[in-house]
Amino acid sequence: MRSHDLAFGVTPEGEQVERHMLDNGRLRVAVLTYGATVQRLELADGANVVLGLDTLEEYLHRSRYFGAVVGRYGNRIARGRFTLDGTEHRLPVNDGAHSLHGGVRGFDKRVWRVESAGPADLLLSLVSRDGEEGYPGELTVQVRYVLDGDALRLEYRATTDAPTVVNLTNHSYFNLAGTGDVRGHVVMMEADRYLPVDEGKIPTGELAPVAGTPFDFTVPARVDARLGGRYDHCYAFAVPGRGRATVTDPGSGRSMEVTTTEPGVQFYTGHMLDGVATPYGPFAGLCLETQRFPDAPNRPAFPSAVLRPGEAHVSVTGYRFSVS
Repeated sequence: MRSHDLAFGVTPEGEQVERHMLDNGRLRVAVLTYGATVQRLELADGANVVLGLDTLEEYLHRSRYFGAVVGRYGNRIARGRFTLDGTEHRLPVNDGAHSLHGGVRGFDKRVWRVESAGPADLLLSLVSRDGEEGYPGELTVQVRYVLDGDALRLEYRATTDAPTVVNLTNHSYFNLAGTGDVRGHVVMMEADRYLPVDEGKIPTGELAPVAGTPFDFTVPARVDARLGGRYDHCYAFAVPGRGRATVTDPGSGRSMEVTTTEPGVQFYTGHMLDGVATPYGPFAGLCLETQRFPDAPNRPAFPSAVLRPGEAHVSVTGYRFSVS
């Protein structure tokens, strides 16, 4: 059955949401047009290794960005404002005093358009109007999902008609055990620095060495080996453009290798998940959100997140799975 025949639901605004199933015989991935969301990711042994929801109603009211593409700016922008070319832009604040993941109605809450669909690839697009959620410029975004052997690859591309800022990432929560929690997962990141944050989780501006700190995952370590496993921090890859991280579940033998062209990754262990507000409780899944740095529009020393007319924001992130 072709996946585009499968209707998933209708939004309160009357927009049809589709569920597309990609299958290459090694991986089977369900992607929703709502939020460009990875709903399920099944490995060759049949295990689903991402947190997903069963109905559109749950995604509308009980999701914590489960599997969605977030933007226009993933992660936080301090005080919901930034200045670009001398003009201050104000954004909705939806995380205390700050703007998170594109604001009140970010890309995770939009219905994306299907540009093309094949058995093992899917191309979705979205147009974000000038001024939407406070961001300047009309932004045209494409995300392509490709199954390649034991890997799922996400290819992002964005263009604009006026100077703006952009930071796109996928917010999947992974649990390689398929059940239980991820505190026993073993993580390694080829990242020699991380971004310390204040009480609002806004970077202080420092790029601190991980060596000798609880934030050092350059050598594989269990999620809960330090800090009680409570991480929600951005890491800077040692080699920009060639980022790499791995996660292993010793119990099942399943592993995931994440590679990316992005300079950083937000490592979040899901410890703030609420088992009442969502179907999942604390530590049910962990996130490795490949991205530009949080609050980069307000931090000139960080890698730039500015996009100008005539340029293209292009990035690629791959997730390769294996079972020992």
